[in-house]
Amino acid sequence: MSAEAKMLTWEDAVVWLREQPDQRQLVLDAYYDDPLTQAAERYFRSGEWQEIAKLLAGRSGKALDVGAGRGIASYALARQGFDVTALEPDGSAIVGAEAIRKLGRDTGLAIEVVQEFSEGLPFEDGTFDVVFARAVLHHTRDLDAACREMYRVLRPGGVFLALREHVISREEDLNRFLEQHPLHRLYGGERAYLLKRYYAALQRAGFSRIEILTPLGSAINLFPHSRESLRAAIIDRLSRYIPGRALFEFLLGRGRGFDYLLSLAGYFDNRPGRLYSFVCHKGVP
Repeated sequence: MSAEAKMLTWEDAVVWLREQPDQRQLVLDAYYDDPLTQAAERYFRSGEWQEIAKLLAGRSGKALDVGAGRGIASYALARQGFDVTALEPDGSAIVGAEAIRKLGRDTGLAIEVVQEFSEGLPFEDGTFDVVFARAVLHHTRDLDAACREMYRVLRPGGVFLALREHVISREEDLNRFLEQHPLHRLYGGERAYLLKRYYAALQRAGFSRIEILTPLGSAINLFPHSRESLRAAIIDRLSRYIPGRALFEFLLGRGRGFDYLLSLAGYFDNRPGRLYSFVCHKGVP
């Protein structure tokens, strides 16, 4: 039976994707490639992680990586100096808990692995200094319950990073997003919410301050691009229709010109499933 004819597990869907020659770049962009140690190190050195590291500057202690998947963020958090617990319900040796355990052994990093879902975290209140969730909230079975649990296990003064969450502008856009997603038709696990739905769930959970990182306003959300690759892609596209590549290179330089263009483009960005991130602070009594 073909991959398209039945619903696969997440592991099977990733294995299928890795076997498609025309999807090699997506596999690399999503850090699904092997060896995992190299994929994790590449993530640690990525523009995305450099932005995350800035958000974590000055923080230390215990970090919880929720929905840790293969463990690339657990690896990066450990490299950053945190005492890391990886929460991953899937036991897979390719995309789940066993992969994280092996990554820890291969790199000598002490990453504790717990197999559980985010809606019921098996930890005491205020256990962690940082709670980290990369592309997790849009997969949860109960968004409000998940946000409450993230808040509960975070210590006062701690930060919850909910990164790379799929957003739609209208409920009618959901099906369009799901139809375009390369793996949803295989395993059926994707979802997207209105921006106000995420914000309301985080607010109801109790976070005292919530910062929203927009799709074009942070390197964290530019997938599959970095700032430089996006700049190059825009210049290439413009140059196909309008002569004057050198002028575009000058106008869209690495400084304010490009930043201004992205800020303008953000007002017109209604792509179904575009990525937003949230930096959520737990107040101190």
